[in-house]
Amino acid sequence: MIATTRVGWQTTLADLALILFMVTAAAMAERPDAADPAAAASPVPARGEPLAIYRSAPGAPPLADWLAEQPHDARQNLTIVARYAAGKSAEMAAAAVALAREAGAAGRSARIVVEPASASELTAVLDFDGRASGTGIAETPARPAPRAPQESDIGR
Repeated sequence: MIATTRVGWQTTLADLALILFMVTAAAMAERPDAADPAAAASPVPARGEPLAIYRSAPGAPPLADWLAEQPHDARQNLTIVARYAAGKSAEMAAAAVALAREAGAAGRSARIVVEPASASELTAVLDFDGRASGTGIAETPARPAPRAPQESDIGR
């Protein structure tokens, strides 16, 4: 008697379920845990690779001094993130605008993000996302034009 192995729909379904589980597990490993308060309070904006983070606090150096210590690149963005506790939105927005003016005096333009949080906090994030000076268009290096064939190229 010859034994034959049959693969039924149950085996195919089990394989697909295993693949779905592995893809889901890999995706969950990439994202921060929603229950982790440190991940939720991260001063990093939604876009860009953060290079440096400045926290406005008593005893902190002025933003202009901090910016002078950072390497300058036209593709960098300065984002001021103002998180406000209940009832402090106007105060934190005004503080963010003042920080943006200080950055402007230091020769850097800034975007401002104001969002609710459990505690008030003012940060500035230098990020790098490949945009060219806020144009929203990624820069690519220019390629030289192709060389037209010459008569001397014939026979090579």
